[in-house]
Amino acid sequence: MTNLAANLVASAQRHGDRPAVRLDEHVLSYAQLHASAAAVAGDLRERGISPGDRVGLVLPNVPAFPILFYGALLAGATVVPMNPLLKGREVEFYLRDSQMSLVYGWDGGGDAVPEASAEVGIPGVVVGALGPNELGGQPITEPVERADSDTAVLLYTSGTTGKPKGAELTHHNLASNATMAVETLFELTPDDVVMGCLPLFHVFGLTCALNTSVQVGACLTLLPRFDPAKALQIVPRDGVTIFEGVPTMYAAMLNHPDVDAADMSSLRTCATGGSAMPVEVLRGFETKFDCQVLEGYGLSETSPVASFNQPGYERKPGSIGLPVRGCEMKVVDLDGNEVGLDEPGEIVIRGENVMKGYWGRPEATAEAIKDGWFHTGDIATKDADGYYFIVDRKKDLIIRGGYNVYPREVEEVLYEHPAVAEAAVIGVKHADLGEEVGAAVSLKPGQEATEDELREFVKQRIAAYKYPREIWLVPELPKGPTGKILRREVKEMPREA
Repeated sequence: MTNLAANLVASAQRHGDRPAVRLDEHVLSYAQLHASAAAVAGDLRERGISPGDRVGLVLPNVPAFPILFYGALLAGATVVPMNPLLKGREVEFYLRDSQMSLVYGWDGGGDAVPEASAEVGIPGVVVGALGPNELGGQPITEPVERADSDTAVLLYTSGTTGKPKGAELTHHNLASNATMAVETLFELTPDDVVMGCLPLFHVFGLTCALNTSVQVGACLTLLPRFDPAKALQIVPRDGVTIFEGVPTMYAAMLNHPDVDAADMSSLRTCATGGSAMPVEVLRGFETKFDCQVLEGYGLSETSPVASFNQPGYERKPGSIGLPVRGCEMKVVDLDGNEVGLDEPGEIVIRGENVMKGYWGRPEATAEAIKDGWFHTGDIATKDADGYYFIVDRKKDLIIRGGYNVYPREVEEVLYEHPAVAEAAVIGVKHADLGEEVGAAVSLKPGQEATEDELREFVKQRIAAYKYPREIWLVPELPKGPTGKILRREVKEMPREA
């Protein structure tokens, strides 16, 4: 049987009394998680939900999420996770595009789900943080049989180039990626405690935190919305051994005023992805907390993990590592030909982690997957040891007077300045050059630096055409739901008249 929910059934049988999910003082054992999910599955069947029907989740990181997620899978449904910060019209788009049959919202999420579901004409069920209170039907304790190629999760991409597209991730995609992460990245055991501050509606948190924990019977401790002070408290309180986050989370914890008082000795392995980890942040975190930070790479369309700096291999800071088991990667030019070592090109991926396609968009699928290779749109180089180094996104490339400038390279230099907390480099329109290099910078608490000082700092360290002529200081940088800095939403400083 392929159904991803089989992992929950197996862990409930082997580790029924062990804690599965924790939210502060609220703890669900594996037996309780399985029983609650089975009750949800029975209720869905009672409501007429059939295998393959789409069921939406609009929830933060609360126990209701894993209960409903595995409940829907037990019933054979396809889960459509959504950001709980979405507004009604945005939720409505997902409901219509996926042809959803039912959607769950939570009682702290406002009117978005009730409004959208009423507009579309499907049931909108509002639940509490700990799950639904009233359920009908007989519990479904064994998962409905599904094929390897059946879609388990319809995960919508961020839609930076237009309307969001639903990546169809199969039961095999997600199960194999979780197994790989358990065995080769985290070496996870039932004794581990995984920090769940990555949003579970995002594929990084869904696969690497929730699905990996459930597969082995580890405990997942939840943080509904990332807060560095709370994270520094949860690690020692719960004995967290595995921490997974995006670079901004590591920077926020490292620069927090309470960092010196935090006992982080339980940490064994930390993983980062979602965007490039500044080398200075990585080294600073490892030095401060005496733990290992592994940087990796993946996308919604690859379930997500495609490459990682893996335990047992040489680790190269600044690299996204080697392709993981079951995945192939290469770097190609515009014609699809593989480029030479250390030459920039587009990453393409092939393997058991690559999505089935985009829901209802055959043209977009054909454009993204060519001859079995998924084209990522990310620019990287590959060294002689087979390690990959992200240069940038295709669309983030700055062309200044005919020269290519990759924002990541400039940001790395800015992060070396002792006062810099976060930085985002973007292209600024220029009448003569086409684009000029600009940088929005936020400073560490209590630190000072001027725009001129930062400009000169970078100028001394990279080629003249690369350093940012325009720098502006901001209180904070715009971030997505995972905490990833969103370059496309960085606003350039208005020029003086």
